[in-house]
Amino acid sequence: MAALSQPHQATYDAIVIGAGIQGSFAAYHLAQRRRDTLLLEQFILPHSRGSSHGQSRITRSAYPQVTYARMMPDSFRLWQRLEAEASTKLYRRTGLVILGPAGNPELESCRRSLGVDHVLDAAALAQRFPGLRLQAGEVAMWDSTGGVLFADRALRTVQEVFRRHGGTIRDGEKVLRIEPGAMVTVTTTAGVYRAPRLIITAGPWTGALVAPLGLHLPLQ
Repeated sequence: MAALSQPHQATYDAIVIGAGIQGSFAAYHLAQRRRDTLLLEQFILPHSRGSSHGQSRITRSAYPQVTYARMMPDSFRLWQRLEAEASTKLYRRTGLVILGPAGNPELESCRRSLGVDHVLDAAALAQRFPGLRLQAGEVAMWDSTGGVLFADRALRTVQEVFRRHGGTIRDGEKVLRIEPGAMVTVTTTAGVYRAPRLIITAGPWTGALVAPLGLHLPLQ
């Protein structure tokens, strides 16, 4: 009778649970800082259950949420840095036109994040984009940073560069248990891992992961 395979056991500087775009970037930045990092993913990579599957996602500076708008200059710099490091194109800048009813709270927040010089009147809009026309009571704004992120390529690239920095990815391993302590212990379907730092970026699966720890998060 064949012997049962032994579970993987290892100690790291940090463990990240969830290899979506946020978890993969967190792991990448840890590895850049010479932290021995394990990135765990419950599904076999690549998969279509996360927020970064498929070919493209829109990106922009115009957000109604002030926090996001303030983050975007740093975000674009980080994308450019990753493009340079990986020698691949991850972002196509196209510009973005935003149309909507004047006085709309979300549009007003976008206008504040972009600045008044990015507002297009009817004449300017028609001159630059002949196919678009403002209706009565509408406003238009121009976000020059808007464009397309190549989503699945970006996710694959950041994971490849993470590995290049010495990081470890283990996919197809579902986390079964998290035990807090000075060294956090993470038990998966294939191993037991320990680290003094744990980052959870598991999206809608986070609630089930942390509920046994007494944390009840309203996530779906």
